[in-house]
Amino acid sequence: MKTTKFKSLLCAALCCMPLMASAEDVVQTRIGELTFTHDFASGYPTDATIDKLFDEIDFQRASQAYIWAIPLISMAQWQHAYNVTLGAENGQIVFLNGYDDILGGLTFNATTPYALVFIDLGKEPWVVHMPEGEVRGAAHDMWQREITSMTKPGKYVFVGPGQKAPAGAEKAGYTVHETPTNSIFLGIRLIPTDPDERKALLNKVDIYPFAERNKPNPRGYITPQGKRWSAAHPRGMDYWQRLSDIISKEPVEERDRFFMAMLKPLGIEKGKPFNPSDRQKRILMDGLLVGEAMAKAIDFKKTPRLEDAHYLDGSRWDIDTTSPPDQRREHYDALDGRASWFYEAVTNNLAMHGMETGEGQVYLTSYKDTDDEFLDGARNYTLHIPPKAPAKLFWSLTLYEVDGRDIIHNEYKVTDRSSRMDLLTNKDGSVDLYFGPDMPKGKKQNWIPTEPGRAFFAMLRFYSPGKTLLDRSWVLPDIERVK
Repeated sequence: MKTTKFKSLLCAALCCMPLMASAEDVVQTRIGELTFTHDFASGYPTDATIDKLFDEIDFQRASQAYIWAIPLISMAQWQHAYNVTLGAENGQIVFLNGYDDILGGLTFNATTPYALVFIDLGKEPWVVHMPEGEVRGAAHDMWQREITSMTKPGKYVFVGPGQKAPAGAEKAGYTVHETPTNSIFLGIRLIPTDPDERKALLNKVDIYPFAERNKPNPRGYITPQGKRWSAAHPRGMDYWQRLSDIISKEPVEERDRFFMAMLKPLGIEKGKPFNPSDRQKRILMDGLLVGEAMAKAIDFKKTPRLEDAHYLDGSRWDIDTTSPPDQRREHYDALDGRASWFYEAVTNNLAMHGMETGEGQVYLTSYKDTDDEFLDGARNYTLHIPPKAPAKLFWSLTLYEVDGRDIIHNEYKVTDRSSRMDLLTNKDGSVDLYFGPDMPKGKKQNWIPTEPGRAFFAMLRFYSPGKTLLDRSWVLPDIERVK
C-alpha cells in the first residue's frame, strides 16, 4: 500500500509540472531564415515568418503579373498616350510620319508612315470604312491578338463584348466582327509613296459609330505636332495604375482568373479603385523592378529558352517573333514568348511569321557582337550584308534604344539603312553597314549614328523573304566591333 501511495503522489506531482518547450526550428531558404515553433514538419511558422512569407508571396505574384500583363499594358499605355498626351478623340486616327513622330513607338519602322487608331466600343458598335485604293489594315484586341485583317475595301463593323450585332448589318453590306475586348486597335498602312496621294487616301478612311451610319461624322486624323509621347511600359506606379484601369474596363478571360486572384492582395481588383497601402506600394515597386528585369532576360536572351527564336547554331541573331499570333500552344499559352515579343514590339499576325510561312516579313534581332558583348552606343560596329540578300521587296536594318525600345536617338535623326536607299555597295553586291558614335570616313550613307551612355539593339527586316533565307543557305553574319 505504501508503494502504491508513493507512486500516486509522484505521478500527481509530475502532472502538475510545466512541460519543457520544444526548441524552435530555423530553416535556411533562398529568402532567408524561416522559423517554426517546432521542427519544420510539425511546427507552426512564427508570426514574423508568416509576415515574411506573405510579403514574399505577394512579391512573387507582382513579378509574374508584370510579365503576364506586358501585352495588355503596352496597349493600355499606348491608348493613354494617344488620348491624354496627344489629345486624340475616340476613333480618331493618329498619323505618324517621320523620325520625330514615331519616337515613342515600340520598334517602329522609320521608313514607314503609320496611321493608327484606338476605338472604345464600350457603349456601341463602330464602323471602319476602308476605301478603294492602296490601303491595308488590321484590327487587334487589347491583348494584341488579331481580330481581322482589312485588306479589301468596304465597311467593317466592330461589336464589343456583350453587345448585340446590329440587325440587318450584313444584309446592308457591312462585315461584322465581334471583339473580345471593349477597346480595339487598328493599324492602317498607306501604300503610296507620294505624300499627296497618301494624305488623300487617309482622308477617305472613315471611322464613326454605327448609329451615325445614315449621316456619318468621321473622326478624321491628327498628327503629334511636336508632342513627345511614349508607348513603352511605364516604370513606377503608373504601370499598376494602367493595369488596374484596364482590368476594370475589359472582360476577364477564363485563362486569367488565377492572375486576378494574385492581384487582389496587391490592391488591384476589377471594379474597385486602386488605392494601395504603403506595404502594397513597396511590394508592387519591388515586383515591377524584378518583373521588368525578368522580361529583359527573356527578351534579350531568347535562345535557347524560346525555341522559336533559333536562327542558326552559334549565331547571335534571333528570330524575333516568339509567340504565335493567337498566343496559344497545344497545351499552354505562350507566356514567355509573348513577353519577349511584346516587351519590344507591338501587334502580332501571321504576316510577321515569314520564317514559317515563307511570306510577309521576317524579323531578325541582335543584342550582342561577335565577342558576345552587348551592343553599346559608345562603340563602333560593322555589319556585312552578303550579296543577294533574300528579300524580294527590300530589307531594312534599324537600331533601337533598349530603354524605350523606340528608334535610336541621335542628332542626325538617322536610325535605319535599307536596300531602298542609295547605299555604297561592294563589287560582289554585298553591303557593309556601320553604326557607332564615329562616322566612318567616306561612308556616311551606310552609317547609323549612336551615342555613348546608352545600349541599343538591331533589327533586320526582310520583306517577302526569299528561299535562301528560309533554308538558311544565305547566312547573316554577326555584328562585329571595330577595334
